Amino acid sequence: MGVVLDSLYAKILQRKGSPHPASYTARLLAAGEDEILKKLGEEAMEVILAAKGQGNARLVAEVADLVYHLLVLLASRNLTLADVEAELERRRR
Repeated sequence: MGVVLDSLYAKILQRKGSPHPASYTARLLAAGEDEILKKLGEEAMEVILAAKGQGNARLVAEVADLVYHLLVLLASRNLTLADVEAELERRRR
C-alpha cells in the first residue's frame, strides 16, 4: 500500500511486541479490542464531521487518524495490509 503505511504498520507491530509505557499505541493495544473499536468509531465520526464542512486539511488529518486506528485493529487481530490488499484485488476482478 505504500512505504508510509508499511512503515507505520511495522511500528505498530513493534509496539505490540515490545510495549513501551509511554506509547499510545502500546496502551491502546493493551486496552483491548473494545477500546480499539471505540476509538475507531470516534475517528470515523470525526471524518464525517470534517467532510461536512471543516475543510480539506481537517478531512485529511481525520482520515489519517482513522487509517492509523484501522491499522491498530488489524495488528490486534494479526492481520496485515497484505490481507486488505488481497481482498481489494479479489473485488477488482
